[in-house]
Amino acid sequence: MAVEGTLALSFKTFRRIGFPRSDGSRTGGIVLVADHASNVVPDDVDLGVPREVMSSHVALDIGVEGVAERLARRHGIPAQLATLSRLVIDLHREEDHPGLIPETSDGKLIVGNIGADRDHRVENYYRPYHDAMEQWLDKVQPRLIVSLHSFTSALATKPAEARPWEVALLYNRNAEPARHAIRLFAAQGLKVGDNEPYSGRDLNATMNRHAEAKGRDYLAIEVRNDQIANEAGQARWAALIADVAQRTLLALG
Repeated sequence: MAVEGTLALSFKTFRRIGFPRSDGSRTGGIVLVADHASNVVPDDVDLGVPREVMSSHVALDIGVEGVAERLARRHGIPAQLATLSRLVIDLHREEDHPGLIPETSDGKLIVGNIGADRDHRVENYYRPYHDAMEQWLDKVQPRLIVSLHSFTSALATKPAEARPWEVALLYNRNAEPARHAIRLFAAQGLKVGDNEPYSGRDLNATMNRHAEAKGRDYLAIEVRNDQIANEAGQARWAALIADVAQRTLLALG
């Protein structure tokens, strides 16, 4: 399988995996997007945070890259993955969102983002990522988009708030695909969050733009990151997600 990109940039904000170059125009089926798959920081950005922060949930969605790789290569679900840290710019926020370039995250001060050049980061990182996604999705016209994230079992700033769900489905106006997936995950004996630990009515930027605004069905899936912190967990969850996505597509008709 080949990695495919469409924009010639000094720092490419995405990579695509899961299909040969010659088949990049195939239509229909299921595709995957992952906005927080990486903790990479471009050379022209200095976040001013300790190294350990960059390996935590503050900087990326732990485990998502490994799950997405397996979904693309083993289960035939093509994927577009972000290639920079959410601390550089949060690709899963609206362009005018106040937290687009976070100055704090779960109690961590992001010193390098105070007074950051917002226009530069939007122009060089945010727009190329979403423009490429828009072009790709318009070309392949998927029947179902999987938007994959992970969440931490406990926030440092809210240690008393339990997050017992192993997986969660987020949705805004289009709830039908999520309802099918909630039922299917629950049938596997999993504890499933319904718009938990976040509400898709408040936090659904990428799918609002690329799915709901275009009338496309989607599953916004959040996996608790301790479930996918190692290769065995990533393989297990890739198989689970592929099965649920396929069965959701069948249920949608």
